[in-house]
Amino acid sequence: MELRTYIVEDNATIRENLIGTLEELACITALGWAETENEAKGWLAQHDGHWDLAIIDLFLKQGSGLGVLEACQGRPPGQRVVVLSNYATADMRKRCAQLGADAVFDKSNEIDALVEYCIAQSEERRAGA
Repeated sequence: MELRTYIVEDNATIRENLIGTLEELACITALGWAETENEAKGWLAQHDGHWDLAIIDLFLKQGSGLGVLEACQGRPPGQRVVVLSNYATADMRKRCAQLGADAVFDKSNEIDALVEYCIAQSEERRAGA
């Protein structure tokens, strides 16, 4: 079962590579993307209940991924929100968890772990369907 996924990433090259990789390897369907906090919060609110996974970078063209995380705190239990950032320090991981992130991945060395996470989420949904 494919995960309906929304990407919050302001670097076009990273975003395109991420979408291509995850669609090929991890059973996701990219519903869209945002480059700013306000864009992301608006889309996620307007499509409440129509997405399964949001992948959020912390540093955006406007605002922050932390603001997007905070806006997702009231999401339904089945929706997952993960952070993918170059700034995945221990303190930042803790802050993201406090704001409701289901997982935090480092862009530089945890892409495989993100793929595995997406596959596991897809399999979990398939088992529950």
